[in-house]
Parts: sequence; structure tokens; C-alpha cells
Amino acid sequence: MKIIAPSVLSADFGHLADDLQMINRSKADWLHVDVMDGTFVPNISFGFPLMEPMRKYCTKPLDVHLMIVHPEKYVERFCDAGAWSVGFHLEAVDDPMPILDMIKAKNVRTCLTINPDIDVKRLIPYLDQVDMVLLMSVFAGFGGQKFIPETMDKIRFIKEEIEYRRLKTLIEIDGGVNTQNAAELFAAGADALVAGSAVFGAPDPEEAIRIMKK
Repeated sequence: MKIIAPSVLSADFGHLADDLQMINRSKADWLHVDVMDGTFVPNISFGFPLMEPMRKYCTKPLDVHLMIVHPEKYVERFCDAGAWSVGFHLEAVDDPMPILDMIKAKNVRTCLTINPDIDVKRLIPYLDQVDMVLLMSVFAGFGGQKFIPETMDKIRFIKEEIEYRRLKTLIEIDGGVNTQNAAELFAAGADALVAGSAVFGAPDPEEAIRIMKK
């Protein structure tokens, strides 16, 4: 599976409708929506008000990534706002299961995320409880960071566990993804790649998406 999910965080918010129309025309599969609260990560992005225009103008599924504290307070609202999938960070909560159950109750896909400094083995107990795991290949909070090479080993480790247990859990990668490393990431076992500046900063964003999928 080769899924490309451009990150709207890198879009031109002055011409958001145009960028969303570009995503609609492109070979992109999802639109990745990074929500940052300035507490869990040292940056602030956007919240519910932007979900409405994205849902209105974008025909691709909204893949919501919550980089926030207390995700249990907000996951249901993001589901109601039009999220196709909702992910939150394992290290932001004491017990992810009640929050995953809240998302499932809304018939929205679940995703559990970890930052690069979190042991990937901590995801293992939840692999059969989520639709997807998201491995950050940079530290959450800022775009334009360089890809962390050790992510490749983490992908292979999680992929082997998923296949051994015959699960359908997807692996998503976020951070430093571009046209140069997309093929290697897919080959390692990734199913979905989040790309921000590599898409919206490209001379031809649609072509960049096509190359990454190829």
C-alpha cells in the first residue's frame, strides 16, 4: 500500500481553498491535519474552525494528528468535525484505551503516535487495538526538520510484528518525507507517508505527489 498524505500545515493559508483543490486533483490519498496546542509541542497551529473549510473544500479523507495534552477532551469533537481518522500521542496519556474507545464509538479510524525518543516497543500492546500507528521521523511540533535515519529500523520492527500477528494495522510516517526517501520508506514497510514542505514547497506539488507514490 502506498498512501500519500500531504500535511495542510505547509499549505498557503491565504489561498487554502486553491491548495485543497490541488490536493483533490492530485494522486494524494488523504489530507494530514496537524493540530498543535503549544503545550505538548512548542508551537500552535489551528483547531476546530479550520476543520469546517477543510471538510467543505477537500474531497480526500482528513487524517487528524493531535499533538496536544488531554486528547480525551477533544477527540470526539474532531470526529464530529469531519475527521476520517484521529491520532494522538501515546506519551501524552496514561492509558490510551479509553480514548481509543471514544474514537471507535464515533466510527472513526484510530491512530496511536510516538515521538522519536519513545521506545517503539511501547506500541506493541496496542497494535491489535488501532487501525494505524504513526511513527514520527522528526520531533513533533515543527515542519522542515531532517528525517531521522533510525526510523527505518523502527518501521521494519513494527512491520514484522504486524505481519507475524497477521494484523491489518497500517504504519504511517511523518517528518522529513520527500521524493528522495519515499521509495525506501515504502520498501521498509510503511503504508502511509505524510509530506508537508516536500509537496507544498515543490515547484509542481502534484508531480511531487506522483513521484512519491511511484
